[in-house]
Amino acid sequence: MAQSVWGYDSDNGPERWHENYPLAKGDKQSPIEINSKDVQHDSSLASWHASYDPGAAKTILNNGRTCRVVFDDTFDRSVLRGGPLTGAYRLRQLHLHWGSSDQHGSEHVIDGVKYAAELHMVHWNPKHGNFAGALKQPDGVAVVGIFLKVGKTPKPEMKRILEEIENIKTKGKEAPFQHFDPSILFPKSRDYWTYHGSFTTPPCEECITWILLREPIEVSSDQMAKLRSLSKNNENEPVIPLVDNWRPPQPLKGRIVRASFK
Repeated sequence: MAQSVWGYDSDNGPERWHENYPLAKGDKQSPIEINSKDVQHDSSLASWHASYDPGAAKTILNNGRTCRVVFDDTFDRSVLRGGPLTGAYRLRQLHLHWGSSDQHGSEHVIDGVKYAAELHMVHWNPKHGNFAGALKQPDGVAVVGIFLKVGKTPKPEMKRILEEIENIKTKGKEAPFQHFDPSILFPKSRDYWTYHGSFTTPPCEECITWILLREPIEVSSDQMAKLRSLSKNNENEPVIPLVDNWRPPQPLKGRIVRASFK
């Protein structure tokens, strides 16, 4: 398996990542399955707050593995604070993981339940200088995870991202994506689970404080189909749908998951 070609197929997928990225077999890997009975309610967990500048949104791209929206993180424009975090973390990008059908696609699993997709908002701690530096620190990165479930009343929030899909159909395509406030993607409830884990893509650095929101947001089946219309190939190659770009749950290895709610 060549360094640059990890993916989600049987020949280069999650089962084989550790061959090139030994950290993938580490003790604090993500995602995980959360079992309510093992979760510890922690009354000291504060509420979290995001203050995002819609002007920080820059581009949307298809990198062949996901659809990603990139934000300007050169200063504290869009930040996340509170919850389990100390200090302000800067929003860098958001991306999605989804399945080949509405029955699966999320990376985290809650009491055996899989959602259709999972949205990750990636923030980093500027006290470490830059993003690369933050990746080397246990408190370097904070990710807000939001589940997407298929329902009858799709939320307009995802519409803006999905409207741009036409412009980034194939791998390597990038389009301007300006004036977007990602906080519209938050569900009503601020309840969350938190634990220490890793990126769910190689090299799987173990630098993430996860803030997983309990309440999913709703999308329509049509909206999910739109995501699945992305291709993981370049434009001059046959269309291979970009689907099932999720990593299965990893061993907990003694970690405690805490909840902000009872």
